[in-house]
Amino acid sequence: MRKPRPMNIFIAVAASAAGLYVLLLLFIFVFQANLIYFPTGRIHHTPGDIGLSYDAVTFRAADGVSLTGWFIPARSDMVVLFCHGNAGNISDRLDSIKIFHHLGLNTFIFDYRGFGRSEGRISEQGSYLDAEAAWNYLVQERGFAPERIIIFGRSLGGAVATHLGMTRVAGALVIESTFTSIPDLGARLYPLFPVRLLARFSYRTSDYIARVRCPVLVVHSPEDDIVPYDLGMKVYQAANEPKEFLEIAGDHNSGFLLSGARYVRGLKAFINKYLQL
Repeated sequence: MRKPRPMNIFIAVAASAAGLYVLLLLFIFVFQANLIYFPTGRIHHTPGDIGLSYDAVTFRAADGVSLTGWFIPARSDMVVLFCHGNAGNISDRLDSIKIFHHLGLNTFIFDYRGFGRSEGRISEQGSYLDAEAAWNYLVQERGFAPERIIIFGRSLGGAVATHLGMTRVAGALVIESTFTSIPDLGARLYPLFPVRLLARFSYRTSDYIARVRCPVLVVHSPEDDIVPYDLGMKVYQAANEPKEFLEIAGDHNSGFLLSGARYVRGLKAFINKYLQL
């Protein structure tokens, strides 16, 4: 029996590696949504658990999908429309709800389709429709003046909030720990793959924000372990005046908490400057 030549072994290994790489590319392309969205259905806490009264709300998107959310009242004519990130559901955002409430702001937080108790299946266009439906609920059902609505989005929710902000004239837009686009972020997180060629989702925050005409606050931490700080700065640079940048500390998911008073003071100062809290 003849021994296999080293070159033949090398070719076989290279072919196997190439095949595995192609399979990974196919997996990324086909199951891309599973790499972006991580919804959960169980509502494990409510604002009542932190001593806040709230209304459980059901409303519909333009395509008929039934959505759910919470309206947490405060003694104010201003309301925060809260677009959360890509994982969990509204019951994972009680810390933020508490901060907004202590600032004296009404809060309306909703779950995208496929999250929490909202029906349907999450998609990029679906998330935009869901935010538009939440806006319509506040204006048409609750009677809030558009100029007294603060659109807030964290992480992927920042892209959703910015998309809403370019189609509605709000009082202000606040986006936190948000990327320029999914292809940009994917290229940073997965440098071994041609993410820009594979991407079927866009969430182009930096494009959307260039069309926003209300005051903008961009919040980001240099220590963000998921969305690089420079992407947050690029979003800020793409925004029109008037705009502010609030630098916080800490990681992607808990920076707003770890920053404590700095974060709260920054939000309050921005709102007082442009909306007179």
